[in-house]
Amino acid sequence: MLLGGAAAVLIGAVAGAVWLRSPSPPGPPPEAAASAAAPPEPAAPAATSESERCNALLRSDPDAARGFAAQWRSAQGGSAAEQCEALAILALGDPAQAATRLEAIAARGAGDRPTKAALFAQAAQAWLLAGDANRAYGATTLALTLTPEDLELLVDRAVALGTLGRYREALEDLDRVLSLDPDRAEALVFRAAALRQLDRPDMARRDLDRALAIEPDHVEGLLERGILRQLAGDEEGARRDWERVVAIAPGSAAADLAAQNLALSEAGPARR
Repeated sequence: MLLGGAAAVLIGAVAGAVWLRSPSPPGPPPEAAASAAAPPEPAAPAATSESERCNALLRSDPDAARGFAAQWRSAQGGSAAEQCEALAILALGDPAQAATRLEAIAARGAGDRPTKAALFAQAAQAWLLAGDANRAYGATTLALTLTPEDLELLVDRAVALGTLGRYREALEDLDRVLSLDPDRAEALVFRAAALRQLDRPDMARRDLDRALAIEPDHVEGLLERGILRQLAGDEEGARRDWERVVAIAPGSAAADLAAQNLALSEAGPARR
């Protein structure tokens, strides 16, 4: 039995979903920064008092969650206890160890194919947090061998590919996602970022227009639109987008990047 929603909530809280960074004119755009989008949730198991307790502790007290998981594991808690411990380790700031443990649970064959795929997806998110996009790519690819039509996994792999600068391959995954779900705003935003990196700004703008029509306050979409506006010479439009990101998502990774872009814009070309 594996944990359900806690993994997505935890990883989403630990890392913002951003792999967008403003370029430094007049040179070409730099490579995208690492990011972590929330992974797909495992197939929902029947609730147990142990899993519910772990879910609560992961959100409120990761140290206590790790201690609880160790006791649960000693009492034959199995894969669910091991996953709880791995996620506690992630929350305590050791994503590489967490990723290694999550991969080991999946590799041992715990659960059905969707559950194993979700464990590999969680491992991929942890590898991205650890700054190892190659391992993240490998984990998402393993997950996709188990559930090849999982759109969340395809988005996750595209993020890893974008972080590695493999934008054309990222486009292939995102094109596949959007062929099946044309209104997935997150995929549209990531595809726009990849298109910008490939010097195809008109296509990137079209994707952003669609994404922001679907989700007007999509913070990564606003961040990316600000970058495109700056590249097109629309400094005022870029500033509005970045200020909106800071206002609606304070403390997020997107807001941090938007604030950096605003500071560089105010400093002028000599400081970029």
